[in-house]
Amino acid sequence: MHELSDALKLIWCFAKWVRIKSQLFKKLSQFSSLKRSDIDQMTTTFKKKIKILQEKFFLLLFQININNIADSFILLTMSFNLHISEDEVRQTIKRIKANKASDVLNILNRALQTDLAELISILTSLFNAYVIHRYHLKQFKKTQMIVLHKSKKSDYTDLKTYWLIALLNIMRKALKSIMIKRLSDITETHYMLSDAQMRARCKWFVISTLNLLVDQIHTIWDCKIKYIAFMLSLNVIKAFNRVLHVRLLHILKMKRTLNYIVEWACSFLKSQETLLRFDK
Repeated sequence: MHELSDALKLIWCFAKWVRIKSQLFKKLSQFSSLKRSDIDQMTTTFKKKIKILQEKFFLLLFQININNIADSFILLTMSFNLHISEDEVRQTIKRIKANKASDVLNILNRALQTDLAELISILTSLFNAYVIHRYHLKQFKKTQMIVLHKSKKSDYTDLKTYWLIALLNIMRKALKSIMIKRLSDITETHYMLSDAQMRARCKWFVISTLNLLVDQIHTIWDCKIKYIAFMLSLNVIKAFNRVLHVRLLHILKMKRTLNYIVEWACSFLKSQETLLRFDK
């Protein structure tokens, strides 16, 4: 009865995933002509629409001088445990949302979570092999991006009315989450981040940000010389897509990050492939 119950759950999840897929492709069929700006002519051909989408969602890297990297003095890296435990893999996969599908394998996350007890030792061995050999599997570098239009927009020729839905391999997501957790632990343990850095840090919440901001304003107000308090807020999400990989890896080395993480990150960044899917 227990096995039958699990099977019915998987069938229900698969049916739900198929329904979501069909809804996505129904929206794709409404993909219209595009224009870069108000003064541009409409683009109707498949190749030209692809080019416009590439310009919109995949920005070109800036040309930056990196000559100073060769003369930099890099300190020895810190010691840290290299081995990935079964408990790390188990907790990471359990945290992934259950009903999301992967890109190429079309495996529901819930299906992998259901059979996790039998697969945990295999996944742990695989992940450890990838880390030890500083290798990111080629299949993990493939991403499918589905182009969807935002609902209730009047003009779908405008690129701002479209967004991307990324379908990623579940094992890639699990391994990346483990490596991010490793890197986060290193930065916190060795005080590598500024106290003003709030986002994506364990036990640092919005209230911490507000307390820091209020304290700084009160400090300014209490000065004998009258100063004006002002705040500059920057959205760096889009800027991250233009981060120069060579410079990023160099900064990791300068921060004394472990070699195996730097080399694995180098493999992770190389030869990434993205497949855009939409109706012609």
